[in-house]
Amino acid sequence: MPPEARQNFRRNAERWMQMSPEERNVMRQRENLRRQTIQRETETALRESGLRLNPQERAQFESRYVQERRKVEQTLRQQIEAERQKELPALIQQLKKEFQIDQPVRSPATKPAESANPKK
Repeated sequence: MPPEARQNFRRNAERWMQMSPEERNVMRQRENLRRQTIQRETETALRESGLRLNPQERAQFESRYVQERRKVEQTLRQQIEAERQKELPALIQQLKKEFQIDQPVRSPATKPAESANPKK
């Protein structure tokens, strides 16, 4: 296992240990749902391919489908993150302008008005 994957695994294990039993149960349910979804989609892909495979070939097909799907999803996540990083500076500038309009402009040199009766 590459060092980055090992570190990620360790972080996830630590997070898991810190979760409450309820949180762990929710995570298990999500993972089961994800696996069921992938299983259904794998079966659909096999059916749509029109291939007639023996059990061993079917297992290989399913394994490759999941493996390649994981790569596609990782690539898409990276593309989305890259796009997000490109868009964020403009978003921040837009919000900065909007919120500056809503606030009275104060320059650092501006001092509070002095009272009409200066102390002597």
